[in-house]
Formats: sequence, C-alpha cells, structure tokens
Amino acid sequence: MSKTFSGREVVRALRRIGYIVDHQRGSHIFMYNLEKNKSVIVPQHREIKIGTLHNIIKKVGITIDELKDLI
Repeated sequence: MSKTFSGREVVRALRRIGYIVDHQRGSHIFMYNLEKNKSVIVPQHREIKIGTLHNIIKKVGITIDELKDLI
C-alpha cells in the first residue's frame, strides 16, 4: 500500500457506501450504518496509520482497493 489516506478521505468514502456521521468527540468521528447495524470510529487525522486503516476497512467489510475506488 503506497498511498496514505486522511481521515477526511475515509469519511467521504464511508458516506458513499451508506455510513452517516453519528457524532464527533474531539478528533474522532463516530459513523453508523443503519442497514448493516454497524458503527466505526474514524480518526480525523492528516494521515491514518496503516493498522488503524486496516481495522476500519475490516470492520466495514471492504478491501483496500474498494476504498481507493470510493475515494
């Protein structure tokens, strides 16, 4: 994985697949999908660390390539 993703890009991608912003606490955005009944927390940082990004996409159920296509 050569490209890094910002929190803003990940939030935009998750909105495209049906997640909505539930609330924000500090620099962390809590997102929720009503259809799948899943929630995920996205840090609003300039660059999301690789491990954090992998945990987000694993919980959401998409691949890194699908995330790149959504952004």
